[in-house]
Amino acid sequence: MVEHMKIGMCGSLESNDCIITVKENYTQTNEIKINSIVRDFFYDQIYDVIEKTLKENNIQNVIVECNDKAALDFTIKARLLCAINRYRGE
Repeated sequence: MVEHMKIGMCGSLESNDCIITVKENYTQTNEIKINSIVRDFFYDQIYDVIEKTLKENNIQNVIVECNDKAALDFTIKARLLCAINRYRGE
């Protein structure tokens, strides 16, 4: 029997937006991957928003991929929460 990986995705590649993908991580940890056009300036801030949102929602054992086009913090958080809900099947 083939087991299907759960994936949740939200966002776009428009300016000032981001695409967030959440998928199951089989290593029993959270992993955050960020690709951003403003990486040199805001990597730590983007990472912190994602990490804090995962902790606030008690999300564990996921890989979060963020493809950012200079989104603001509240946009990143909203996209992540939507992707989490889709990942959970809600």
